[in-house]
Amino acid sequence: MSSLTGGSYPPALDAALEKERLVQIIKDWSIAHGLAVRPPPTVANYDPEGILAINAPVTLFPSPFPKSCFEEAKTIQTTYNELYARISQDEGFLGEIVQEVAAGDEFIANLWNVHARVKKEGYIQNLALGLFRSDYMVHQNSGALQIKQVEFNTIASSFGGLSSQTSLLHKHLAQTEYHLLKDAIPPSTLDLPDNQSTRGLAGGLKAAFDAYGKSAIGHQTCVIFLVQGGERNVFDQRHLEYELQASQTPAFRLSFSDILVRTSIADSPQRELLYHLPSNPSHVFEVAVVYLRAGYGPGDYPDASAWEGRFQVERSRAITCPSVLTQLAGMKKVQQVLTDVAVPPSGSSHPPLARFIADETKIAALNRTFTAIFPLDTSPAGLEARELAKDPKRCLSYVMKPQREGGGNNFYRSAIPAHLKTIPEEHWGSFILMELIVPPPLSNTILRAGKLEQGGVICELGVYGTCLWDQGRREILHNEESGYLLRTKGDQSEEGGVAAGFGCMDSVALV
Repeated sequence: MSSLTGGSYPPALDAALEKERLVQIIKDWSIAHGLAVRPPPTVANYDPEGILAINAPVTLFPSPFPKSCFEEAKTIQTTYNELYARISQDEGFLGEIVQEVAAGDEFIANLWNVHARVKKEGYIQNLALGLFRSDYMVHQNSGALQIKQVEFNTIASSFGGLSSQTSLLHKHLAQTEYHLLKDAIPPSTLDLPDNQSTRGLAGGLKAAFDAYGKSAIGHQTCVIFLVQGGERNVFDQRHLEYELQASQTPAFRLSFSDILVRTSIADSPQRELLYHLPSNPSHVFEVAVVYLRAGYGPGDYPDASAWEGRFQVERSRAITCPSVLTQLAGMKKVQQVLTDVAVPPSGSSHPPLARFIADETKIAALNRTFTAIFPLDTSPAGLEARELAKDPKRCLSYVMKPQREGGGNNFYRSAIPAHLKTIPEEHWGSFILMELIVPPPLSNTILRAGKLEQGGVICELGVYGTCLWDQGRREILHNEESGYLLRTKGDQSEEGGVAAGFGCMDSVALV
């Protein structure tokens, strides 16, 4: 039963043959159209040649989503793009935040150290690119429905490639299958918006590639996708590559661990980043754009050479997506400070948002998407939040988050007090405490690894944005909303990451 549709949705699939037919169509369509992932290690162990692929986990039906909330999230994305571009330009602001969390977060400290090393040498490239995603859930408040931001992603904002394919899958089913069910959904009944996330994200990469210009040292230019070894979510990334290559833009994949092996810095004042093609090392490309789909967590930096690889990319002339400063702008602590309308950062007489956005209408629109977030530092607000987090009853309405991207890092409800006891108190300031968002009840059926999971679900909307700006001139050159992602999980699951194994792909049916 869906509280958004006022009736029974999605339709019940009470006949085994109905389920079997729909599942088979979804599996075949998904593989035929690249809505796929590599199998998990338990399966891959039987696939030494790496020839297998399985359909990505997906809902059988598009999930209801309030049209007003969907449109608000899409409309505000360019403002969020502008906000985070401005934050990444404000080294002083980010330095304050890093100083607050670095004592308890070595990873953040190491990222800042990369920036400090490049700054000492002198940055070569002023252009910066963001492929962002702002994530929301619908919050019920006295009967009213509002979007509330879960987080803002500044690095490796994934699933743009698979999201557009999921929208196409559900449109295909709406046109060919749903009206044939016993509990039929007539064609054109569902309001399924277009989703151009693949084209939009590739368009941001192409804008940066074009802005880089021609090589001054005689090489063909290219885009590099920096990826994790053994990447299961490869097809999501490939869709963006293929879109770029269709526009005659060379794009190559490079494992994060191979940066120092396959790239070098030109012996030139401009420090061009050169990529040596593994299959033909004499064929050298100049790297115009480095798109990081790795490097967002400590696991990608097992030793000093990995940090040297990140430093090599950052000090080069290539446009990085994201730069270290832009990655740091995505810290959860930044999100917490932005939502604090009462206490401005030190050295400022204005609330944090006004430091970056001058337009009061834009500030009001951003504020409407914020939920309550508290520090866990030694400020008066932080000390009060610490008492809340330690209380076994009061903590049940909160989630505690570190400064980390990717699923599986958060601590929910009753797990918060126990986890705090495992952390030295002087490191508590590297976490934030966020009030849980209460979404309307929904139901759906998830197809995961060939099996159906039916019941209550929770949906999270992500809106993509692409932004290119000049750090030196503080000028925004490209700013677009670039499609959406809907991730859905069972309502008993705390985490929602698809790649982490918690959520699944979905698309919206506007209501």
